[in-house]
Amino acid sequence: MTDTLKGMKERSKKRKQLLAQVYGTTNLKTALKTHDEVKPAAKKEKSSSSEGLFVSSSSSAPSVSFELNKQVQRSREMGQSAEGFKDDFEADEVYTDSSAFLKGTQSANPHNDYCQHFVDTGERPQNFIRDVGLANRFEEYPKLRELIRLKDELIVKTNGPPMYLQTDLEFFDLRNLKCKFDVILLEPPLEEYQRTQGAVFDKYWDWNEIEALDIPSVAAQRSFLWIWCGNAEGLERGRLCLKRWGFRRCEDICWIKTNIKNPGHNKNLEPNAIFQRTKEHCLMGIKGTVKRSTDGDFIHANVDIDLIIEEEPEYGTKDKPVEIFHIIEHFCLGKRRLHLFGRNIRAGWLTVGPELPSSNFDAELYRSYYESQPDAHLTGCSEEIERLRPKSPTPKNKQAPQQGGERGGRGGRGRGGQGRGPPGAGGQGAAQGRGASGGRFRGSGRGGGFKMRGMRDDMR
Repeated sequence: MTDTLKGMKERSKKRKQLLAQVYGTTNLKTALKTHDEVKPAAKKEKSSSSEGLFVSSSSSAPSVSFELNKQVQRSREMGQSAEGFKDDFEADEVYTDSSAFLKGTQSANPHNDYCQHFVDTGERPQNFIRDVGLANRFEEYPKLRELIRLKDELIVKTNGPPMYLQTDLEFFDLRNLKCKFDVILLEPPLEEYQRTQGAVFDKYWDWNEIEALDIPSVAAQRSFLWIWCGNAEGLERGRLCLKRWGFRRCEDICWIKTNIKNPGHNKNLEPNAIFQRTKEHCLMGIKGTVKRSTDGDFIHANVDIDLIIEEEPEYGTKDKPVEIFHIIEHFCLGKRRLHLFGRNIRAGWLTVGPELPSSNFDAELYRSYYESQPDAHLTGCSEEIERLRPKSPTPKNKQAPQQGGERGGRGGRGRGGQGRGPPGAGGQGAAQGRGASGGRFRGSGRGGGFKMRGMRDDMR
């Protein structure tokens, strides 16, 4: 018998064992049978034709008969006899009412109920999302694929050498780094990781200690911060940390953990959890005024999404997905990158943490890499990347300037010139109000203004 048939037999046996545990009996026919729910299985056909195992007659008898015939047909294509296969399913019954499928017969469930499948097998629903790796991303979008390739090449070319500092951040003064950073990534050793993943640290930091870190002393005037905050109280405390450090939360990147390699692990509820927890959060904060429409030298509108779908590491592992580094480097063009509580070195990053094996950090040498010229801390951008990258959308209320006419004169509405009001007054209002020279603000004659409708404060 082939491996395929053996696998089918094992799955059938496992399903029956699961059902026996649920109902506490080995007589599954009696346990699952209701007054009109069960029909006897069709008699075996002795014919060797491809239609030999179709079950009797009902248009409502769903997927069991279809599954039998499909598997028998597959076995025939492999040149095998179906007699041994039919014996496995001889005692199976055909259920015509969907309520029967809620009793644990997950292999014949026509509703693709992945939550039921998780209860039965431990396989998480996210395991069935396809093509989530970095290798084949944007395969059907040549322009985006080319954009990412060009950005990766530029990042590798402009990265500084990796630097690292082994130190205890509980006592280390971050001002001794003598540098302001464009990107800061925090990976604090939370007690939650020991409880949920078995990660062992020399010291577990609580959120009061994390909040006390002097992050403002190393954050540049315009900068971004990412902080891994677990999946419990860290969602609230992480936001409080961002606020205390002078950052505004602008994104929440979620790591969806698959368990393809180890189904069933960590299936039990945590003591303080309501639902099964299969994800982890990384909050992103922004400092300063950074807008996509005007700060193209510092950020590019990213094509990545705020989800990372990656296999959960082995029990006891502390590592986070490497994809978070790709997201950060693609988005922010600043080269001064700081990784706090890091354990692995990476080109273009200064890694600081107690678990590093050694140190090579030199403050003066590090500053020389990024302060020799005014723009030395930026990766720059090629013409091809600028052409391919997504641009900030045009505001919906923006109108094309009109030539002449009574609303705005030569410069259109509020663009100066002749409009409503005295000649040269710039349209409606005084020179400092609506219609001021250049037409950059609309407001009262006292010089007040307001932001354009539909524009986000942080990113436009």
